[in-house]
Amino acid sequence: MYANQTEEIAFDYCEICAGCNFGPFHKWGESLWFPTIHEAARPEGSWPHIDERFIEGRRRHILEEYQAIQDLANKNSTLLVVGAGFIGVEWVTELQYFFPSLQCTLIDFLPRCLGPLPDAAAEYCENYLQSVDIKTFYNRKFAPQDPEFMKGIELPNGADKTYVCIGVKASNYFMPKETLSDVGPGGGGWIIINKKLQVMGEKGKSLWAKGKIYAVGDCNFGCVGSHPNWEVPPIPKISYPGEEQALHAVKNIQRMDQMEHGAYSKSCCCIPLPGGKPKALIDTWWPWGAGMFATSLGPHDACFVLAANEKKGSGLMVNWYWPAALQKEFIETTKVDECRDGLIGWCIWHFVHHTPIHIIGRAPMFP
Repeated sequence: MYANQTEEIAFDYCEICAGCNFGPFHKWGESLWFPTIHEAARPEGSWPHIDERFIEGRRRHILEEYQAIQDLANKNSTLLVVGAGFIGVEWVTELQYFFPSLQCTLIDFLPRCLGPLPDAAAEYCENYLQSVDIKTFYNRKFAPQDPEFMKGIELPNGADKTYVCIGVKASNYFMPKETLSDVGPGGGGWIIINKKLQVMGEKGKSLWAKGKIYAVGDCNFGCVGSHPNWEVPPIPKISYPGEEQALHAVKNIQRMDQMEHGAYSKSCCCIPLPGGKPKALIDTWWPWGAGMFATSLGPHDACFVLAANEKKGSGLMVNWYWPAALQKEFIETTKVDECRDGLIGWCIWHFVHHTPIHIIGRAPMFP
């Protein structure tokens, strides 16, 4: 971290897991939901005094933001959240719960909240928003400089604080242009991949870097092929598909290495012996967990949607109210335990990405 020049590091394989940003109106996509870590973005960020490459910097930023919100709440300030997707809904309901003196407004350019999710989930969330006096306005394109727009959402003097929670924006500034898309959410810039999750060059026409560099999760284009003949349909930019793709890429790196350096077989005593036959690289797939959305409505309410896909309005709301809130708390607690190498978390989450038989989703039945 104290080096004054760029250090070159040799590697055999690389897996890019760089995620994405959520501030479409900012040059670098800066937002509260992704730390500002890229070298080019940090000097032009809104908090250049904080180094969010490290946990201490991220902690300081969270504390600063909390104090700023507390100051707004002490003044009974007006707060505008732009974007009524699940991030916007979760953020505005958390703010309302913990800072009830804030006067919160939520807007979206779509006709309702939770745009792509089923009507039942949207109606449930809208009923909650109204019950806690959060004003909602839909079919409204964000135009903060337009006085008529601000009057239309009952904020003629503007909001004291505005949070933009719409869409996603690529943050793949470190990649060559030939590997990035010209189209896609936020104006493009997503890493183009094939079904093996390998990075493609020449705008998707050829394998890049001999196929030894993979891109998984939110940083990649999110689909393979083109509409309507998808090889892999668009995948939501949420945590589960990123973890699933990371596992697929690791498997392919192992198999690619075996092809280059020789595979091993296992004896009856599970002792690795040379002479095994390398397996072919696997194709990724649209994972069953990509259709699951748990939307928090404050800490004690939520709704859970299952089996959504790339089609608008798909999926079923199968759980809601405090059982859904408990479910989400259980997921978060056990997932953190798994990340800490805890036995309980490992036992619960191991088979999520090592499912022996798939009966839903678009994976092979016996992957």
